[in-house]
Amino acid sequence: MKKLNKIILLSTFSAVVLASQSALAAMTPVGLWKTIDEDTNQAKSYVRITQTNGVLSGKVETILNPAKQNDICSKCDDELKDQPILGMTIITDVKAQDDGVWGDGEILDPTNGKTYTLQLTPQDEGKKLEVRGYIGFFYRNQYWLRVE
Repeated sequence: MKKLNKIILLSTFSAVVLASQSALAAMTPVGLWKTIDEDTNQAKSYVRITQTNGVLSGKVETILNPAKQNDICSKCDDELKDQPILGMTIITDVKAQDDGVWGDGEILDPTNGKTYTLQLTPQDEGKKLEVRGYIGFFYRNQYWLRVE
């Protein structure tokens, strides 16, 4: 009987640990996100955010408008100038901060070539991502939706 109780206790503990790990994973920005244009409220692209050694980066995986599939970053500087937006890394060097916020990195807006200091905040149990880009005291927000 003691052995059965141990097995039940261990199984319950394992289930709780797995469920909590799953919930925590959903509360990170890691995954595939549908970007939403803050002016038109239309879906623009899919960006995949990955994590390597605790640092996040994000790459444009899909451009949803077929007419923009071959767009280039004509307003970008340096090595990104005139490079295809599809496949471009637009999020770099983002790290976990306090209370579920991720920051200290940068995000590039390939439509205007500007780079912003970045803060990412998962919301709605990880189903939505607040993407806040800063230049000085000025900022703009977008809300992306989790695809996977």
